[in-house]
Amino acid sequence: MIRHRFPTRRLLPFFLVALAIAGWGGCDRAEHGGDPEALASVSDPEILHGAVKKATDVMIYDIFSPPQAARAYAYASVAAYEALVPGLPERRSLAGQLNELEPGPRPPEGEEVNLPLASVHAFLRVTQALVFSETEIAAYSEAVTERFGTVLPAAVVRRSMAYGDAVAAHVLAWAAGDRYKETRGGPAFTVTDEPGRWRPTPPAYIDGIEPSWARLRPFVLDSAAQFRPVPPPPFSVEPGSPFFRQVTEVYEIGRDLTDEQRAIASFWDCNPYVMHTRGHAMFATKKVSPGGHWMGIAAIAARERGADFASAAEAYVRTAVALADGFISVWDEKYRSNLIRPETVINEYIDADWLPVLQTPPFPEYTSGHSVISAAAAAVLTAQFGDGFAFNDTTEVAFGLPARAFPSFNTASEEAAISRLYGGIHYRMAAEEGLKQGRNVGALVVERVQTRPAALASHH
Repeated sequence: MIRHRFPTRRLLPFFLVALAIAGWGGCDRAEHGGDPEALASVSDPEILHGAVKKATDVMIYDIFSPPQAARAYAYASVAAYEALVPGLPERRSLAGQLNELEPGPRPPEGEEVNLPLASVHAFLRVTQALVFSETEIAAYSEAVTERFGTVLPAAVVRRSMAYGDAVAAHVLAWAAGDRYKETRGGPAFTVTDEPGRWRPTPPAYIDGIEPSWARLRPFVLDSAAQFRPVPPPPFSVEPGSPFFRQVTEVYEIGRDLTDEQRAIASFWDCNPYVMHTRGHAMFATKKVSPGGHWMGIAAIAARERGADFASAAEAYVRTAVALADGFISVWDEKYRSNLIRPETVINEYIDADWLPVLQTPPFPEYTSGHSVISAAAAAVLTAQFGDGFAFNDTTEVAFGLPARAFPSFNTASEEAAISRLYGGIHYRMAAEEGLKQGRNVGALVVERVQTRPAALASHH
């Protein structure tokens, strides 16, 4: 019989466990080793929330592209969730549900392990393997382990970490087969002068990123092209043509934005590539990715609902899988339609001095990536927390922007989509078709990623 230490009651005051790990107070095992409150402190979901936030911070620092960030969140979140499953009869493993994921290791029989420690350790191990700033994650992981070590016996800590390592290794071996490595170092995307095709945009004129991303193995999609959107209308600069009407709308809205429209555009910018020029110097402003923004919303919802550790892990993994497959789906379309950005058309055919409110990101226009992944994430979060879940989105406060209130996840996704039009970086059709595409992805994730046995799911 496997013995798992997984306290379910949250007994410590919230403010104690919400502190950053570096500031957590110590706890002497001789005094508190058998204290239920001390044991509850190491199963508080704030430990997992803190690990996800650390992953976000490191990916911002490393300037991860939006697809890369979503991939890292997904694999790390799968590891965190799968490490918990053996001790939770009310949860289902994702093995056999996610493409090519086999059953993973289990804790040692007859020996006590702490599943929250194993879970967060597995999350951080996978994250460490996928980011550039490995030492940052390693130091954070060590601080987490020290915190657990003040409460749990040393043998339990060692076994829990060993089990977490085994889960992380299993997930990383699975990740190694997703064809990511095969897409590294390939030829850059070929830019042509053909009318209507994407060209790099100012100020940095960066080549199109991740042109082979659609080759990656999806998590639940049957293929990258499963939810292929309707194609955009043929390129034309003839006044009144369907395509040029889309261009004209971007131009006219951009010339007369309201303060609210500007606020919406800024709130959902989420562009890790924003470049600034000062004289002959160029420097970057680092921002959270679109996926990082929605992982932040998942955290907000989990905290608002008072989700325990397992439910928080459930929210993260389903959100992250939706984000990852959303990017695979939208990148498939981006490099198929290879559509020119509004900024390029407007500068060439309407107004050479026009600038969008947001900086145009370095990849083709159609469909809108933020629209796709926002709709996909909203679908899975709605499935877990319910329609009409009102929340204050504070994700961008750290970047100097005020919080925004939303009556539902779907409303937030719709605002994220229209923000691209206000920002001047997408046509309306890219936002609207992107929402449809993302809703299809999200619905498939809800259908195929079942975290609860059927008998329990009907009562959830």
